[in-house]
Amino acid sequence: MAKLVEKINKKSLSKKTKKVKKQIKKTNGEKVEKVDAKPGKLAKKWRNKQRVLLVSSRGVSYLARHILTNLKTLMPHTRSDSKFSRKHGLQELNEIAEIRNCNKVFYLEMHKRQDAFLWMSAQPHGPSVKFSLENMHTMEELKLTGNCLKGSRPLLAFNDEFDSEPHWKLIKELLIQVMGTPYHHPKSQPFVDHVLNFSILDNKIWVRNFQIGEELNSLAEVGPRFVLNPIKIFDGCFGGAVLYENPKYVAPVVNRRLAKERASFKYNNRIAQKLSMESRKTDGDTFMADPTQDVFKV
Repeated sequence: MAKLVEKINKKSLSKKTKKVKKQIKKTNGEKVEKVDAKPGKLAKKWRNKQRVLLVSSRGVSYLARHILTNLKTLMPHTRSDSKFSRKHGLQELNEIAEIRNCNKVFYLEMHKRQDAFLWMSAQPHGPSVKFSLENMHTMEELKLTGNCLKGSRPLLAFNDEFDSEPHWKLIKELLIQVMGTPYHHPKSQPFVDHVLNFSILDNKIWVRNFQIGEELNSLAEVGPRFVLNPIKIFDGCFGGAVLYENPKYVAPVVNRRLAKERASFKYNNRIAQKLSMESRKTDGDTFMADPTQDVFKV
């Protein structure tokens, strides 16, 4: 019996050593990565471990909610969580990201069900960028006729202005890490059939998603589409020292107040014109009030 046990142990050890030899090559005592049957090509591995936490605040409108679902279909490396309440502070998002094993946070909040703001943050040391989310359109709109496979990896296209200033370079790098699907991600598809285009115009980032057609020059817009207006860049996660502040940014509340003031100015101007017309009519009536008086008499 002892001899049989020794033989079985030897066979199992020999099988294990063969597997280890196949998987590992030793050069100077260091481990080398597994090599494919084809020479000169490394094995397919999921190296880029980017995981994005996709969260929204309470009180989000239906349009922003549909935008989040569209982004979730485009980004298979995201992990969602329940709606977050701002009462406890944004720093709790760091703990949620750590629990969910995510190293990026994509947080959408809304004020008064009108103004949408987007946070992109890198865990655990930052930086983080706060955007104002404007001109939102979902995939379900009839104008966006394109189509793309769910979970397919996109091509990220940036215009030359992203390399002009340091804050645009930082935002570009953060967009690449957040929006780019990692190569060989388990939930991704091995196809590239759409392009995410980021272009800077009027100090804002215009985001468009296009389907790549059969012909090289044929592109059809898929959606979603939206505009990111940068507000501030912080050194840490959802706070810290301000690295950049947009001097041209105007809050949506201020824009609405100015629009009301312009409308009220038009109304007050119309009322003033009406009152001046009435005063002129009354002046004319007083001038013609006494017809018996001879105006031409010397």
